[in-house]
Amino acid sequence: MQNRLFLNYLLISLLKERSRHIGVVLLSLLLIFLLSSVLFISTSIQTTIQNAIKSEPDFVIQRVKGGLMVPLPLSWIDDIEDIRGISTIQPRVWGRYTTASSEPETMLIVGIDPLDPQSNRAFSKIMNQTDIKSFLDGNNMIVGSDIAKWMDMHYAKKSYRFLSLGGEFISVNRFATLPKSSNLISGDMVIVPLELAQKILNYDTQNVTDIILNVPNHAEWSNLKSKLEELHYDIRVVSKQDSIKAYKQMFDYKGGFFLALFMIVLLAFAMILYQRYTQVLSTEKKQIGILRALGWSVQDVLRLKMYETVIVIIFSYILAVTLAYIYVFIAHAPLLQQIFLGTDGYSGNTEWIPVINLPTLMSILLLYAVPYFSAVIIPVWRIAVTDPKEAML
Repeated sequence: MQNRLFLNYLLISLLKERSRHIGVVLLSLLLIFLLSSVLFISTSIQTTIQNAIKSEPDFVIQRVKGGLMVPLPLSWIDDIEDIRGISTIQPRVWGRYTTASSEPETMLIVGIDPLDPQSNRAFSKIMNQTDIKSFLDGNNMIVGSDIAKWMDMHYAKKSYRFLSLGGEFISVNRFATLPKSSNLISGDMVIVPLELAQKILNYDTQNVTDIILNVPNHAEWSNLKSKLEELHYDIRVVSKQDSIKAYKQMFDYKGGFFLALFMIVLLAFAMILYQRYTQVLSTEKKQIGILRALGWSVQDVLRLKMYETVIVIIFSYILAVTLAYIYVFIAHAPLLQQIFLGTDGYSGNTEWIPVINLPTLMSILLLYAVPYFSAVIIPVWRIAVTDPKEAML
């Protein structure tokens, strides 16, 4: 058969059955759009967290009493320094601060020493863009974009007065705002010098929130963790690996839930299509019968339906993935964002890092295309192999 005539008839067939194809495209769009959106969000979150964890210390030492974390004494550093294999040990001061306004906001106060190498490692981008001398000259803070937005709404564009846990008002100037691209990690963060954080959180000079340390030899991590846990009965040692596992389990669970839901819906979609094409309309049977009577072979009929199906699949897939990309990385996924971050962590101000996992996207295409392709081609093949006279009855 001449390719030109075949392509002309293919175009006519697509236009003639456009209402049916449009219905399939819309349903396919919904399925692939939702799964692609979940994939984009999940991958972006994992990439953001992995990038943040890379700059985190190898171990965090905490003190726990009654299941709650409490401040620990600086004297613990002397005990830890006696253990070989540790490269750096630094105290940290941080804690939650809730405003006393009619619309309370919770901030994460983080005290850093800009001259400390570990602080520079964790906030390298911030420190490189910050005038350290000016930042340390007076009470200054660097705020996350969510906190900056809240302060703008509450007439605190230049400074904010913190009421310390000791009952003292402390005025702090807004030195800079963190970029929106880091909002997932630092949206509610307020970075201040270490001494200022101690004042706001009412810490004694001999107490800190936790102690961080680094161990260059990863083979010693397990042995070192055991030694640290033996130092005090109320000590808790959290490794970088523990943090990675916790985050991975949390977001893999949500992504897996959507994947399972997608598989159920996709199976129902394939069954509907199969039932639809098994009970082919009499006009379509006559169409196949006429084509066979005009000299079309079974292969020609299958090739026609196969091309129709492939065009619908590719068009639906490309359009759905494009819309999902726009929805997540440009519109910031207004509904799905709440599911992944929770209503407490939702601000509508989070910018996702564009990350595209090509192998996973190809897997989605196969999961969608194979059931759809099979549901269409198998019934058509059953009709094409029958006698043309029977098909036209």
